[in-house]
Amino acid sequence: MSSTAPAEPKKGRLRQIGQAYKITKRHDKHIGLVLLAWFLVVGGVVGLLGSLISLWFAIPMGIMTGLLAVIIVFGRRAERATYAQVDGQIGAGAGALQMLKRGWVVKPAVAFTKNQDVVHRVLGTPGIVLVGEGHPTRVKNLLASERKKHARVAPEVPIHEVVVGDSQGAVPLAKLVKHVRKLPRVIRPGDMTELISRLRALDAMRPQTPMPRGPAPTSMKGARKLMQGR
Repeated sequence: MSSTAPAEPKKGRLRQIGQAYKITKRHDKHIGLVLLAWFLVVGGVVGLLGSLISLWFAIPMGIMTGLLAVIIVFGRRAERATYAQVDGQIGAGAGALQMLKRGWVVKPAVAFTKNQDVVHRVLGTPGIVLVGEGHPTRVKNLLASERKKHARVAPEVPIHEVVVGDSQGAVPLAKLVKHVRKLPRVIRPGDMTELISRLRALDAMRPQTPMPRGPAPTSMKGARKLMQGR
C-alpha cells in the first residue's frame, strides 16, 4: 500500500492542472498555441545562446527555460480566466481578497442587503478597507453607512472605500488585490491587535443573518495555489 500512496498527490496535481487548463481554454481559445510559442521561442533562444558554450549545456537549459516560460504565462492567463469566470457574481470580490497574504485580515460580507449588495472588510497596514459589490448607487450608500460605524470604533484609523465592478470610478475585479496592496501604509503591525479587537466588538453587535448566496471563492484560491505550485 505504501508504494501507491505517493502517486495520489501527483494524480491530484495533474487533475488540478487539467481543470485549470479547461477553464482557461474557455476564455482563451488559443492558449495551447500561445504556450507552445513561448516554449519554442524562449527555449530556442536560450538553447542557441547555450550552444556557444556547450551543446550538452544548451539542450537541458533550453528545455528548462522554455518550461519555465510556459508555467509563468499559463499562470497569468489562468488567473485572468478565473477572474473572468466569476466576474459580476456576488461573492467574487471576497474570493479575490482571499488572495491577500500575511499581514491582511479579510472578513467577507460584514454588511449586505436583500438586493445582494455586499460589503467586505480588509484590515491591513493601510487601515480599514471597505470593499463593496453590487449596484453602484446602492452599494455606495451601504459603504457610507459602514464607514460611519467603523469610524465610531476606530476614529483615528484611515478608512478606504472601494467599489468592485466596471462602472465609472470602480475597480475591476482582476485589479482589486493590486489596488488594495498599493494603498498607503500608515498602520504599524503592532497596532493591529487592538484594532482587530475593536472591530470584533463592532461585529458582535450586528444581527446574525445569513449571507446571500454567491460563487464559491475557493475557485480563485485554487487557481492561485496552482500557480504557486502547491
